[in-house]
Amino acid sequence: MSQTSTDTVLPPAPANIEGPADRVRRLRVGGVLLVFALIGLVLGIATKSGEATFQLVSGDLQNNLLGLPAQPVGILLGILGVLTAVAYIMRRVPRKYGGWLAAVLGVCFIGAFLCWAAAGKTFPLANQFQGTLNFATPLILGALAGVLCERAGVINIAIEGQFLVGAFTAAVVASTTNSAAAALIAAAATGVAMAWLLAVFSIKYLVNQVVLGVVLVVFASGITGYLFDQFLQEDAERLNTPSVLSAVKIPGLGDIPFIGQILFNQTVLVYLTYLAVAVVTFVLFQTRWGLRVRAVGEHPKAADTVGIKVKRVRYSAVLWAGVLAGLGGAFFTVGYAGSFSKEMTAGNGFIALAALIMGRWHPIGAMVAALFFGFATQLQSQLQIIQTPIPGELLLMAPYLATIIAVAGLVGRVRAPKADGEPYVTE
Repeated sequence: MSQTSTDTVLPPAPANIEGPADRVRRLRVGGVLLVFALIGLVLGIATKSGEATFQLVSGDLQNNLLGLPAQPVGILLGILGVLTAVAYIMRRVPRKYGGWLAAVLGVCFIGAFLCWAAAGKTFPLANQFQGTLNFATPLILGALAGVLCERAGVINIAIEGQFLVGAFTAAVVASTTNSAAAALIAAAATGVAMAWLLAVFSIKYLVNQVVLGVVLVVFASGITGYLFDQFLQEDAERLNTPSVLSAVKIPGLGDIPFIGQILFNQTVLVYLTYLAVAVVTFVLFQTRWGLRVRAVGEHPKAADTVGIKVKRVRYSAVLWAGVLAGLGGAFFTVGYAGSFSKEMTAGNGFIALAALIMGRWHPIGAMVAALFFGFATQLQSQLQIIQTPIPGELLLMAPYLATIIAVAGLVGRVRAPKADGEPYVTE
């Protein structure tokens, strides 16, 4: 005899229902977007009449120039930005497209700003995007290292320290062996060594992970500074003259107009960064190991009860993260500067942490956030070159100010992995 259930099944709540917390966040983010949109509109109105010229190919001043009427285009972009911000505040589009609206507004604001800055001048657009990728490459690698660690439940404040030791090791090995491959391998190995210290003290000895990360950064700064003073400065010609990686053009892809020169005429380290984003995304969300990493970062006790070795998974995630952070450090010497100097990473490890948070602990999001900071950093250099009437001190502040505004105003409250920073003790 069959039994019919009389339980009442409630229909699922509509996906577009907005709670009080969501409404507050929408109004806060919308307010920030509207402020930027209005600034963009004001800049468009204040733009000088004339033509803004954008150079599409670096080094070519005669051809591949794009001229736009500065003031009309700036005003149009400003109006479009205001309409986009109002649409976000009024919820005229589904919530899932909110990120796209913010991206559209960002493009409108930057476009209006560039029209104002480049009116009557030539702005090297190709150099802007090339520099963006250069500045963003170590940030992407550092942010990916943070993603692996924090998805497994270990806070990695020591990315800055891993950058420093990676940069130092790559410079010395490249100078003594004249081998780029050896330099990258050595940088990855020293990144793993720093990661091993982080793993042992945080996972085995249960040291506070934030304090430990700061200590490791200070340790890396001290040891690289000491070795630089004692050895590299005394014998710089032999120990601190690494060859900078040369660009390798990918046949076919490198010939694509505009983007080919930017994306596919790069060094091996930049191509490794492309690969790292794809591999980390795939491994975290499409493999058994990635599922275990996310499980021990969310609920390690539940993972332990089904037979997952929590500490072993955390060790492996932190050590693999060390490989990425070490390669990120190598970019500062063999990928860009050509020599090591004390404190040359200049806090980029902490910016990588900000990119990690802005990207909501997702590899793709972290990459986009790192590109945002790289764009802001390169933009202040380009604006100084074309002599924009903005104080130099404000231009130097711009990348960091943009990061603070993005993290505090646009990202707001985000949820880290539930067990992030919590040591696990087997019962």
